[in-house]
Amino acid sequence: MNVGATTPAADQTVRRAAVLGSPIEHSLSPVLHEAAYQALDLHGWHYDKIECDETGLSRLVDSMGPEWAGLSLTMPLKRVALTVVDEVSPLAEAVGAANTLVFPEAGPAGGRRADNTDVAGMVSALREAGLARVEQAVILGAGGTAQSALAAVRELGHQSPTVLVRSLARTGELRETAERLGMCPTISDGLFTEPLPAADLVISTLPGGAADPLSATRWKPDTVVLDVVYAPWPTVFAGSALAAGCPVVSGLTVLLYQAVAQVELMTGHSGPVQAMRTALLAAVTAREGKVADVATPLAALKPGQVTDG
Repeated sequence: MNVGATTPAADQTVRRAAVLGSPIEHSLSPVLHEAAYQALDLHGWHYDKIECDETGLSRLVDSMGPEWAGLSLTMPLKRVALTVVDEVSPLAEAVGAANTLVFPEAGPAGGRRADNTDVAGMVSALREAGLARVEQAVILGAGGTAQSALAAVRELGHQSPTVLVRSLARTGELRETAERLGMCPTISDGLFTEPLPAADLVISTLPGGAADPLSATRWKPDTVVLDVVYAPWPTVFAGSALAAGCPVVSGLTVLLYQAVAQVELMTGHSGPVQAMRTALLAAVTAREGKVADVATPLAALKPGQVTDG
C-alpha cells in the first residue's frame, strides 16, 4: 500500500488513517472507523489496514505524508509505539502502551502523539453495563491488556485490585504500571489453583480458551464480568457467568468504545456510537455467517444496559 502523499480531488480534502499490526487481516477497526466517517459526513476521510511489525513501525510512520491524521495500533506495536513519537499522553505513559498515534494537519512530520484508548474502551463498556464504581476487582492475567485493566479499575475508583497470574516471574511490567498509576494491587500466582476471590468486577485478559478452567467458579449474580475475548462468543468462561445471572461484557464492546475515542482524537468530532455499533453488528454477523449470540445485545443495547458482546 502506498502511504505517501495523496493528491486530493478539487472538491474535497483527503485525510487518511489506518490500523497497523501483525496479523491484521481480520481487524474490525476499518468497519468501525469508516462507519464513523460516513455518519459524520467526513467524505474525504479514508481508513485502511496495514500489516506492520515492530521493526517496521518507525520506517512506515516516517514515510507517511501530510494527509495522515492518525493510526490505530494493535499487537505487537503497543509498546514500541512509545518510541516513535514526540509526545506521550500521561495515560499511555503510565500504562506503558499506546494503541493510538495522532498527527496534526501537517501529518507525522509536524508532530506525533501517542495515546491510549484501550482504557477508555474498558471504562465505557463497564459503565454501559451499569457499573459506576468498583469496591473490589479481580484481574486475570499479567500482559499488556492487564496493564490497561489496572488503569480502568483505577478510573472506576478502586486502587487495590487482586491480580491472579500463572507466574509471578512475568509480572515485572505489570508491577511497574501499577507503581506509575499509584496503585497497590495484590498479585498472586494462584490463577488456577485458588477460587476466585469475591468481587463486584472480574476482568479476564487471558487469551481465548485460557480461562476455561475457571468456568466452575461459583458466581454471585451481582458480579460484573468482562472477558476481553469476543470470538467465539460466549467463551466457556463468560458462559458460566451468564448462566449464573451475572452481567457480562465482551471484548467486542471494548473494541467499539476504544474506536469511538480514537475517532474523536483523530477527527475532532465525537464518535457516533450507534452508527459504529450497527456497523460492527453487521460485520460480526456476516463473518459468523449467522446472527451470533453477540449480535442481539449489540443491536438492542441502550445506554445503561448490559451487553453480551
